[in-house]
Amino acid sequence: MTTPAIRFPRTRPCSLVVCRGCCCGDARKHPGTDHRGQLARLRRAAATSGGQLEVRTSDCLGPCGQANVIVVQPSTEGRRRGARATWIGWALDDDVLDDLLAWVAAGGPGLAELPATLALQTIEPPGDARR
Repeated sequence: MTTPAIRFPRTRPCSLVVCRGCCCGDARKHPGTDHRGQLARLRRAAATSGGQLEVRTSDCLGPCGQANVIVVQPSTEGRRRGARATWIGWALDDDVLDDLLAWVAAGGPGLAELPATLALQTIEPPGDARR
């Protein structure tokens, strides 16, 4: 019996992993942030990106003291150029999302320079995420 070949995409788009665990996305911790609206905006951007962006959520990424956390994973081409995931903390307002979406539209990690505003918000990933 022959097993059909599993086909994987040759290229992956830039991906945003949006934390929605115990602290990120929690209106009790950050009552002035429209958490649902933020996630909806990111998902709309992905839907209209022509396959250049995907958005996923995670239960907990770890650095709860820096909520809301978004991890920007490079595209296949960004990885080929040596880029690794960029962790953004304190993603609490539209200005952060504006900068994040503009960066990703320009190519994201490995393909476009990280905006200075986002560089101020980069955080270290937890130890187990550095592998």
